[in-house]
Formats: sequence, C-alpha cells, structure tokens
Amino acid sequence: MASILELFRDCAVSTFTPGQVILQQGESTGRLYFLIAGSVEVTKDDVRLATVTQPGAVFGEMAMLLKGPHTATVKAIQTCTFHVVENPREFLSQSPAACLHVCDLLAHRIDALNRYLVNVKHQFEGHDHLGMVDGILDALLHRPARSVVRPKDSTIHQTELPD
Repeated sequence: MASILELFRDCAVSTFTPGQVILQQGESTGRLYFLIAGSVEVTKDDVRLATVTQPGAVFGEMAMLLKGPHTATVKAIQTCTFHVVENPREFLSQSPAACLHVCDLLAHRIDALNRYLVNVKHQFEGHDHLGMVDGILDALLHRPARSVVRPKDSTIHQTELPD
C-alpha cells in the first residue's frame, strides 16, 4: 500500500486529531482524502459503518463521483494524516493508477455489500421481510439513481414513511 501513497506525494498533507470531523455527511468539500496513518470512524445517519486504519483508504470519492454532498461522516478516532486531493476529477483523469486504486476500493465495498445482502436474504428466506430485501436488491441493481424504495405495508411497524 505504501507504493499507492507515492502517487499522492505532491498533494497537501492534513492532520486531524481524535474526535475531529474530516468529512461531514450532507456537506461538500470537493476533496479526496487518502489515509496515510491513523484510524477513522465512518458513520451514516449516526450509524457506525466502519472503522478504517488501512493506509491508502480513500474518503470523499462517493461525493465526487455522484457530484453531490458527502454520503457519510468520517471522524478521526486517533490522530490521522491524509494526502488531500483538491481537484479529484482532474487528478484521477491524469493518474490512471490512482483512478484504478479508487475503483478497486469501490469494487471491494460493493462486493462486501453484495455478500451481506445475500446473507441477509438467506437469513430471512420464507419470512415477510424477504420482499424488503428483494426491493433493496432491485434498487441497487436496476433502478436509476435517487429513487426511493418504499416497503410493503406489511413491513411497516409503528411508524409512517414521509411522502
């Protein structure tokens, strides 16, 4: 992984202390952050998704690719250093190796998500919640971006979904 970090040697380096937010869900920075050292927590809607310590891990790529705000919050658990890419689209278009690195990381995340969804589907096979899992899989694989998946009435318990 040290070799991939060489691709970013000309980029600025930023340090974050424990508890400091690197990326805030819903906000936009227009930057990519490549972890050099340290540990971060990734949350979405206040749900912890992951703890990341792997040098070369990238943050901000979803917002860049989707051309929107950050989809999760990234917070330092211990002191962290990052290579910061200020113009990520331009940088990745000029560095096939860096672009391939980001693609590789995203492919691993998608693979993990697919394995998780298949596992959940197996666990709920024969139960009413299977329709919900099918809806999620359908949304991930076939629907256009930003569509809303509404659960069946039989799966809504004690709350109502806003229109």
